[in-house]
Formats: sequence, structure tokens, C-alpha cells
Amino acid sequence: MVEFKVVVNDVKQGKSYQIPVSGHHANALIGKKIGEEVDGIFVSLPGYKLVITGGTDKDGFPMRPDLPGMGKRRLLLSGGVGFRPRRKGERKKKMVRGNTISKDIVQINMKVVKYGAKSIEELLSAMKKEEK
Repeated sequence: MVEFKVVVNDVKQGKSYQIPVSGHHANALIGKKIGEEVDGIFVSLPGYKLVITGGTDKDGFPMRPDLPGMGKRRLLLSGGVGFRPRRKGERKKKMVRGNTISKDIVQINMKVVKYGAKSIEELLSAMKKEEK
């Protein structure tokens, strides 16, 4: 069974919320790519629209938007996701993951594009009360 930690960024308030997602909602996220719009119901946020901005796999390697597929690759990077050069012109081979969500992904980063009727804090507090 697949389980993801989804980090939702509220761009208006500047806050991030970590939401655990498992079961059929997690299975619906498999195969989605970075930049795709997702319905908030998969992340317990009905009425919201979210965009996938990135993520990391079980080994901590970041997802790179310009690398197609689900696999890991060692790329020669000069900057961007997965490598920050210390000197001008520095390049280095780094391991990164493709832009498609697979079962090996642990964390998925998303940002809110369209807001729902209730605030995110209200929806998450209601979800925590149901768990207790």
C-alpha cells in the first residue's frame, strides 16, 4: 500500500501544511507529473485545486521537472533542482528522480491554485477530530 506525505503550500498566507495520504487517494496520484493540476479531494481538501511542484523519493533524491519518467538518473548538473553550484561554471554529476510520481516517492510538494469555501486550517482540524 502506497502512502505519501503531501506538503501543501498556501501561497496567500505563506504557510505549509503536511497531510498524510494513503489508500485509493494515494493510488490516484501515481502517474501524475510535476506541473499537473490535481483536485484537492485527493488530499482531504474538497473544493481546492492544487498544482504538483515537486517531491522526493525514499532515498531523499529530488524530483526534477525536466527529466521525463519515473526512474532515477545520474545527470551532469550546473544548477537548478538537485544541485547548487558554489562557484561560477561548476558542474557535478548528481542523482535525481524523474518528473512522474511513482510508488517510490515519499513526499509530494503542491501549491494551492484555486481556493475552496473553507480554509485549509478548518478542514485539517476537522480531519484530526475524526481520527480521534
